Amino acid sequence: MSRAALLVLADGRFPAGGHAHSGGAEAAVKAGRITGAASLEDFCRGRLHTTGFVAASLAAAAALGVDAVALDEAADARTPSPALRVAARKLGRQLMRAARATWPSAELDDLARRFPKGAHQPVVLGVAARAAGLGAVDAAHCAAYESVSGPASATVRLLSLDPFEATAVLARLAPESDRVADRAVEAARCVVDGGIDELPAGSAPLLEIGAEVHAAWAVRLFAS
Repeated sequence: MSRAALLVLADGRFPAGGHAHSGGAEAAVKAGRITGAASLEDFCRGRLHTTGFVAASLAAAAALGVDAVALDEAADARTPSPALRVAARKLGRQLMRAARATWPSAELDDLARRFPKGAHQPVVLGVAARAAGLGAVDAAHCAAYESVSGPASATVRLLSLDPFEATAVLARLAPESDRVADRAVEAARCVVDGGIDELPAGSAPLLEIGAEVHAAWAVRLFAS
């Protein structure tokens, strides 16, 4: 296992397309649910413990070698919003391109053939982590961190929020992110032993509703 590979995979400059997505922050800003650092922290905390936990569990399970097709179907079932399913597959396709160029792998090639339009991003993330020689806990940490770093970065642009304040939000959430990643690995190991239904299904209805509203906007800064 290479810590340097983990840094590459988690780096915001890794060309996986995340910069074009706000993680629901754009809709939340317009609805007045994010107005500054304090409300950003509340938003990110809620996202971390719901969709972030689910994504981390999917990524960890994929890193453990659980069937990626079954995991993709499980991700679909846990994503009620069509707009979010489309966004997750777009992100998965872009991550796949970057991962195959960086860590060539038969598993990544097979997943790309099975899902030419893109598998769900957390599933691709887990398979990419395996290709990079990383483990389930590394994949879970990446997914958990992405669930909060995307909205934090987007809010700097959307609200002209001080980037130091946005980074401080991520730092305050770090202990919770660690705990979510650990829980996700436990859930993934339960999937290995008990099957795909052991995956968590934490819901975030406002994110789902916001995504559908956001998808209908004529003008928007972010894709989702």
